Amino acid sequence: MRIFKNYSPKAVAKYVKFFFKGRLYINGRGGYVFEHGRVVMPRSADPIHHATVTEINRQISSLS
Repeated sequence: MRIFKNYSPKAVAKYVKFFFKGRLYINGRGGYVFEHGRVVMPRSADPIHHATVTEINRQISSLS
């Protein structure tokens, strides 16, 4: 599990793409799970989680 002290979508995207499966935590935004190189949307996603997951997955797509 990696803890990011600052939210940087590009840094999080690189981490997710490199490790492919696991968990991460972003201070001020909460915990996230990623599988198959993509961040998974939580079942009870509030607007902050939804925006964060969308932004990180968009960054992952742009890295390819």
